[in-house]
Amino acid sequence: MNEVLTRERILEAAEQVFRRFGPHKTTVVDVARLLGVSHGSVYRHFDSKIALRDAVVEGWLKRTSDPLAAIATSGEAPAKRLRLWFSTLLKLKREKVKGDPELFSVSRTIFAEAREVVARHVDTLVGQLEIIIGDGIASGDFRPVDPRATAQAMFDATARFHDPAHGAEWSAPDVDAGFDRVYALVTAGIMA
Repeated sequence: MNEVLTRERILEAAEQVFRRFGPHKTTVVDVARLLGVSHGSVYRHFDSKIALRDAVVEGWLKRTSDPLAAIATSGEAPAKRLRLWFSTLLKLKREKVKGDPELFSVSRTIFAEAREVVARHVDTLVGQLEIIIGDGIASGDFRPVDPRATAQAMFDATARFHDPAHGAEWSAPDVDAGFDRVYALVTAGIMA
């Protein structure tokens, strides 16, 4: 008995095919072949290879944003939440590089092509930081600052430690000390 063709099954197959062939050589026909269906069946769920690619990218990025969202909205003190949010972001990014270097390599190429999806992801992450900073201002733990601008500045200032473009640097022995120095500098400006 054949399994029902769902978006989730298609996305799992597409991820495997992207990993195997890379983004430029992957076709919808390749994904359909892996699933044992016609390419028309895949097109009923995704109207183009670009739509399929973007959905795969969104899935990959949610593996980072979802755990961070839980931290951003937890009941922890804002200063503790902020540190935990960044520590978790760095941990998740490093795990991707070390745990699945093939996928990480492919994802960098795909992310460059899926700029709108990546921009929405970054906006989501900055929004999570904005929540934490806003809560810190409300509790008196942080100085009154523009939460959105401050969140964006913190995200930008720490990019070396979480942007995949810097992935090769994350295994350096002093990377954690470097992050601690940057984190101390960017948070000094908001502490009450």
